[in-house]
Amino acid sequence: MTGPGRRSATLAEPDPARREPTRPREITGTTRLYAVVGDPVEQVQAPMLVNPVFTEAGLDAVLVPVHARPRDFPTVLAGLCAMANLDGILITIPHKVAAAELADVRSPAARISGSANALRREPDGRWLADNFDGAGFVRGLARAGHRVAGARVHLAGAGGAGSAIAVALLEAGCADLALHDPDTARSGELLGRLEPPWPGRASAAAATPAREVDLIVNATPLGLRPADPLPFDPAALPAGCVVADIIMKPARTRLLRAAAERGLPTHPGIHMLAEQVDLYRAFFGLPDTR
Repeated sequence: MTGPGRRSATLAEPDPARREPTRPREITGTTRLYAVVGDPVEQVQAPMLVNPVFTEAGLDAVLVPVHARPRDFPTVLAGLCAMANLDGILITIPHKVAAAELADVRSPAARISGSANALRREPDGRWLADNFDGAGFVRGLARAGHRVAGARVHLAGAGGAGSAIAVALLEAGCADLALHDPDTARSGELLGRLEPPWPGRASAAAATPAREVDLIVNATPLGLRPADPLPFDPAALPAGCVVADIIMKPARTRLLRAAAERGLPTHPGIHMLAEQVDLYRAFFGLPDTR
C-alpha cells in the first residue's frame, strides 16, 4: 500500500503459542496505523500477533481494533480509507462481503468468493480488496499434516470467510465440496460463482453430512459465544474425519472439544490467521528481512 509518509515494515510470522507479551511502543504523531474492523472485536487475534512484531522490528506502527456495527460499516470504512496515515485495513466478521462490495477493485479471490479480509490503497488512490482467509486456512491444514487434495469436504457457512475457504479448497484440489448455509440464497449465489471455474465440484448440502466426509469445517460465527449451539453434531461424523473450526477465541471451541471427546482429529482457527502473515506482508508490499 502506498500512502503519505509511509514507512516500510516487515511482518514475521509469530508463534501464537509461544510468544511472550511485548511492551507496546509509544504512540506518537508519526505512528503509522493499521486497523482490523469487525463486530464484535473482542475475539480478534491480529493485534496480538502483529503488534509485537512491529515492536521487535523497531517500527513506528500499530494495529488497532475498530468496532463497527453493520449499519455503520460503510461510514467507518470510508473514514478509514480517507486517513492519510493509515497503511492497511483487515476485515473480520461480519463485514467481509460488504468490504468486497465497497472496494474500488477486487482481486480474483475476492471476486469469486464475494468477500474480502484485507484492503490496500493503490498508487492511483483506489482501494484494492483481497481475501487471504482461504489461502491461510489451506496452508494451516497442510502445516498440520491434514490432506486437502482428493479430500471429501463438508463446509458449514457461506459467509465472508466460508466463501474464501470454499475457493481455496477447490483450488487445492479437494475431490468435492458440500456446502451448507441456512441462508440458501447466499449459498446459492456462492455455488453459482464456483461452478464456472470448478464445474460439478461443489454442491448444496444439509447441515449434517449425508455421505462419507474426510474434512468438515465450521466457517460460521457459531462458537464465538458460550451459549451458541453447535454448527453440526460431531457424533454423526465418521472415524478419522478432521473437524476444523475457524473461530479463534476461544481457541478450543465447544465444537472442537466435542469432536475430541469422540476421538476425532481437530484443527483450531488460529492456524488460519498465523499462516496469513506472509500473505499480508506480500499484499502490503512489505520487505521480508527475516
